[in-house]
Amino acid sequence: MNVEQARFNMVEQQIRTWEVLDPRILDLIGNMPREEFVPAQYRDLAFADIMIPLGHGQVMMEPKVEARLLQALAIEPSDTVLEVGTGSGYFTALLARLGKHVHSVDIFPDFTGSAQRTLAGHGINNVTLETGDAAKGWNKHAPYDVIAITGSLPVLPEIFLHNLKPGGRLVAVVGEAPVMEAILVTRAGEGAQWARESLFETNIPPLLNTARPQFVF
Repeated sequence: MNVEQARFNMVEQQIRTWEVLDPRILDLIGNMPREEFVPAQYRDLAFADIMIPLGHGQVMMEPKVEARLLQALAIEPSDTVLEVGTGSGYFTALLARLGKHVHSVDIFPDFTGSAQRTLAGHGINNVTLETGDAAKGWNKHAPYDVIAITGSLPVLPEIFLHNLKPGGRLVAVVGEAPVMEAILVTRAGEGAQWARESLFETNIPPLLNTARPQFVF
């Protein structure tokens, strides 16, 4: 496989045609070695328009989904980011290249350990990886400018909204299979002022240990 050509085709044929036009995002994904974050047995599928199994019932999202979520977050170089669900560390790497610092949490220690090695191998050191259950929020480093939740939720817990700084942005996939909704939430001010925007429909595996909180946003 011609890796560079495959990556170019992924950007041009999958990502750009899915309304991702931000040159920062296109350049970043065009230069990030996605194949090195993919489990070895699936490396030939690194640039395919599919979800890639990671183990534990978790997946890497399709490249176009990752790209649309990144574009929606509009990450600035001064932003502190929370990622819920480290997985392979690929999305973590993209977040880290755009923001100031990423706090990434995963419930599976083998994911955290593998991602740590891969990120370090690419000189990405503005990331703090932690093993834990962040399905109900992660106050440890809050508030955040950006929150990215990479597993689906039946509803979005209120705690994540309060973990955002004023002006902060959050992306999540909310709903029940087979049709879920990717959303962007922006905190407009100090109080309970949040704007919700529907981005697209998708279907990804659930974040483990999610509950059905009383608050539905």
